[in-house]
Amino acid sequence: MFALFLISLFIQKPLSAQTTSGKEPELVYVDPQGILRWKKNNQEATFFGVNYTVPFAYGYRSVKARGVDPEKAIDQDVYHLARLGFNAFRVHVWDTEISDSLGNLLENEHLRLFDYLVYKLKERNIRVLITPIAFWGNGWPQKDEKTPGFSHKYGKQRALVEEEAFRAQENYLKQFLKHVNPYTRQTYEQDGNVIAAEINNEPQHSGPKARTTEYVTRMAAAVRDTGWKKPLFYNISESPKYADAVVKAPGVDGYSFQWYPTNLMANHSLQGNYLTHVDRYHIPFDTLAAFKNKALMVYEFDAADILGSYMYPAMARSFRTAGFQWATQFAYDPMATAYGNTEYQTHYLNLAFTPAKAISLMIAGKAFHQVPLRKSYGSYPADSVFGSFRVSYKESLSEMNTAREFYYSNSTHTQPINKTKLEHVAGIGSSPVVKYTGTGAYFLDKLEKGVWRLEVMPDAYFIRDPFGKASPSREVSRIQWQNQHMQVLLAELGENFEVQAVNAGNTFTGKAKGGSFEVSPGAYILSRKKNSKWTGGKAYGNLRVEEFVAPQPYASTVFVTHEPLQEVSSNQPLPLTALVVGIGTEAKVTLQLNNQAGVYKTIPMQPVGAGQFAAQVPTDALTPGQISYRILVQDGQKQVAFPGNKAGDPWAWDANTSETYQTFVAAPNGRLELFNATHDRQLFVFPNLWKSDERQLIASEHPGQLILKLTAPQLPEEQTMGLQHYIGDKLQGRPSELGDFEKLVIRVRSTTGAALPVKVNLLTHQGTAFAALVSAKTTFQDIEIPLSSLQPSVFMLLPRPYPGFHPFWFSGKGSQDFRLEDVEKLQISLGDLTSKTTRAYGFEIESVWLEKK
Repeated sequence: MFALFLISLFIQKPLSAQTTSGKEPELVYVDPQGILRWKKNNQEATFFGVNYTVPFAYGYRSVKARGVDPEKAIDQDVYHLARLGFNAFRVHVWDTEISDSLGNLLENEHLRLFDYLVYKLKERNIRVLITPIAFWGNGWPQKDEKTPGFSHKYGKQRALVEEEAFRAQENYLKQFLKHVNPYTRQTYEQDGNVIAAEINNEPQHSGPKARTTEYVTRMAAAVRDTGWKKPLFYNISESPKYADAVVKAPGVDGYSFQWYPTNLMANHSLQGNYLTHVDRYHIPFDTLAAFKNKALMVYEFDAADILGSYMYPAMARSFRTAGFQWATQFAYDPMATAYGNTEYQTHYLNLAFTPAKAISLMIAGKAFHQVPLRKSYGSYPADSVFGSFRVSYKESLSEMNTAREFYYSNSTHTQPINKTKLEHVAGIGSSPVVKYTGTGAYFLDKLEKGVWRLEVMPDAYFIRDPFGKASPSREVSRIQWQNQHMQVLLAELGENFEVQAVNAGNTFTGKAKGGSFEVSPGAYILSRKKNSKWTGGKAYGNLRVEEFVAPQPYASTVFVTHEPLQEVSSNQPLPLTALVVGIGTEAKVTLQLNNQAGVYKTIPMQPVGAGQFAAQVPTDALTPGQISYRILVQDGQKQVAFPGNKAGDPWAWDANTSETYQTFVAAPNGRLELFNATHDRQLFVFPNLWKSDERQLIASEHPGQLILKLTAPQLPEEQTMGLQHYIGDKLQGRPSELGDFEKLVIRVRSTTGAALPVKVNLLTHQGTAFAALVSAKTTFQDIEIPLSSLQPSVFMLLPRPYPGFHPFWFSGKGSQDFRLEDVEKLQISLGDLTSKTTRAYGFEIESVWLEKK
């Protein structure tokens, strides 16, 4: 054992860069039809995984700031990538940190860590695609540092047009690709696990198109001059107007694309169904003759700002239909810093901290490998089920169901195709195979008949919006290590199987009763017989039986997460729920409430599972007016009041705990407000209209009332302007009254000097929309729209999918019967204009509401 330990230490250290271990066979090639194929059998090759940045920039700095060794962080995260079944890795190398202004390669810590990462990925058979040039500074989300590289000197724009910058990049590419990785003792060209390269990251071309063609040609030649014979890609989607110039350049085997279907940087979690945004991937370049017969890859993608676990497999399906063979999500958060989601605020993915999204991406990887190239599954919602896969917005669920594998990103009632043939199960929550009370991910893998390996991650809870303002001191996902109840229902294990821990430091041994047992985070052998031989050291796939990696909690203090409804119905019982973390099993949670009529209530909140507590407010407290309430937590001697997170006795004479949650209680015939410019700010406006004279909040003639004023100096090619607002939460508070509302009212006026056609559109969770066209005059009017007059309509995909060549309008194929209870978004936009124009348009909107008779 000691000798093995010494060998392990030795191979982790950099070896001499003066000698190489020789060239390994190339694994893939691109055939004349542009299909990426395995050399060993000429079968189609597919690759799916992530980007990951710890060797560079903020990824490196943030891990170091946490006091974590970057090598250890890489070890841990690469294990999780392998655990999720990924076989692809890509990142844009921060050349600005590893080069000088002339393009000379700098052998420094960043390059060494990248080499270490490449080495560790190779150990797990996770294939690598290298993008040597990023153009970026190394600051984000902080300020850029003064780095020595050519990208710092020239920037993205000048680097693509200036001769000196060309020469620096040619010099850098040659040195970088001839560099010997001290861990593998190979250049990247010699390393068979490095299967391809992409010349640069998101080039934004400008100037003469001939210069663009020259740039691509010269960079490809610089790569080939190093002896590089592997597939070489170039980005075509970042500068779509230069696509014809890019495809003229020789030496490139394929083109790279990205997809952010919900755009980026919403600064809050997106609510509502966004499967319509990923119905298909549109490629606008297939009319270019030189584009055809080229391999296609997606270097970056994500469903940004979405916490739901239903998007990734649908994206994978659309990628395959469009012809892609490589796709890597951007970006996987290092476990060391994922508690706060600080690296890329608009993205959030980590197995421990976002377990449902991680399992969803795992399922997407399976779909990417299994869905036939260019096969179509129709339009949404028909394409929610494809092959062995299913996605559901309402269930926040991704699911894979085959005879051997059963995976699910949320609790499901789906029956496995054949329980007796199952070999791999992974999931969140409960299913017909596993009943589990925790919130972390778990994995079951069959080792032999009657013997399974179980891996259980700690519980994770979202305590703050992870897409809000980021800070290293702001915890967004809480990790808790605690015992949970699990029942495994596999006939070959029986009901009374042995449970034996195998990960380091875990000494648990026990026996299930009726398939049930208590389990804490760790790795276990479940065996029908005692003394299983699978106690550690043996590999299955790219993993070892005893391997287990999980984070410790960033904090353990009491915290309550609760979002009050804006308005609720009167004289109807009101259920309230809250997430409470950082408490013991004996803690008491209480709702303390009063209304403006002098009714006071103290109501115990009961645990309802997975950190959730619930109480019901009785009808006598819900008279028209307003309720104010707070949530009190007592855990032993600790007492804390929320909102405000105030510690101490909340009933003490000097308690400073005046903060409360507040909810309005509607009058029986009261209107239901859907939008008010005074307080509804989480809007998507198209086009962006960020300038001060384009988007304004101005005063109304009514005290305290604001007006949203939108002005487009000229209309974009989509020939419209407008906004979208999520209203599902407003409807949620008055569900029993929705059938009583008969008309929609909008208070709006045109600022163009003449009446404007304005389209009012209600979008449903089924991906359909119902609209009416009204005429906005030059003075404010309350325009009434009978709900019975709404007609099925196309709607805008907002936020606008990126890149901008993707579809903007969507026509839903779901139910064409309007039901107010299905509505979740409001869109207001210009209606069809009489002719195409680029002139200025604008309107002002004060509010939108529903009225009864």
